Amino acid sequence: MKAAEQILLDLKRKIYKPIYFLSGEETYYIDQISDYIEENVLDEADREFNQNVVYGKDTDLVSILGLAKQFPMMSEHQVVIVKEAQNLKELNKSAGGDDEGSSSKSSSSSASQQLLAYINNPQPTSILVFCYKYKTIDKRSAIAKSLQKNAVYFEAPKLYDNQVPEWINNHVKEIKYTIGPKASFLMAEFLGNDLSKISNEIQKLVINLKPGEEITTDLIQNNIGISKEYNVFELQDALSKKDILKANRIIMYFASNEKEHPLVMTVSSLFGYFSKILRFHFLPDKSKFAAAQALGVNPYFVDGYARAAAMYPTAKLKQIFAHLKECDLKSKGVDNSGIDNGELLKELVFKILH
Repeated sequence: MKAAEQILLDLKRKIYKPIYFLSGEETYYIDQISDYIEENVLDEADREFNQNVVYGKDTDLVSILGLAKQFPMMSEHQVVIVKEAQNLKELNKSAGGDDEGSSSKSSSSSASQQLLAYINNPQPTSILVFCYKYKTIDKRSAIAKSLQKNAVYFEAPKLYDNQVPEWINNHVKEIKYTIGPKASFLMAEFLGNDLSKISNEIQKLVINLKPGEEITTDLIQNNIGISKEYNVFELQDALSKKDILKANRIIMYFASNEKEHPLVMTVSSLFGYFSKILRFHFLPDKSKFAAAQALGVNPYFVDGYARAAAMYPTAKLKQIFAHLKECDLKSKGVDNSGIDNGELLKELVFKILH
């Protein structure tokens, strides 16, 4: 299985393969690779006759293979891109999907056998691209094994939340700008782990910047709609210092703007935050760079976790995790006698601080 960067590098070098199977929950890389093929392999004049873009819900596997087996017209290659390939019924069944009637199973089996034969002996002048989003095929299936052996097989899992700030740093660097650790953390906290959404927001932020300039927290807050004072990052900072006044101001803002700051997201962020504080307590090496690597954070934040660990001993952290679980369950209606989410958040923060 190749990395997205290597696949794109090969494409830019005009090293093309007959079959690309792009799969996984993280769609950013699937779109990045398939868009590059769609926009760059053929000249604009050649695309009319030698490029087909079809959608899985509107076609079938046999028709796709029919297109792939054709020869290009006055061109070295022809391109067939199957978007939303996860909607191909035959491909899902052959890769371990649900069974249906015998005639349907027979048709699917025939189509899968044709696909398997094509994977083992593809048309060398064709570039067939499957965009199989949001999931992966069964690795035990014959098709999956053949794809991994004979095609460019790519699988992109969703990044964990703690991996997103580093991805933002690398992406910004790649497009020739800079960003500080606090700014990348703030962006990750607000936008989550949807890389396509993050990439789009970054493109908006750099419109008026010159290459090499910095994406600052002020720029993010002014353009993405993140409040400079009222965000999860500032709440964590207030809790780490046991700044009761600041923490209460923030949760009052959250409570009155629940659409922008849903309780479930706040609880999730706090759980991740206090989990890192607990892990810090048990680190054998608490030096800045060793701790940063162990916690999966930028070294810039280690001093904050050290300060918070001093404020919250392990016994208190055990209580905090119980409070977070209780708040999460009540927000979902368990043992909740009509308390709204704003009041639940106030109660939670009070218990954390006292």
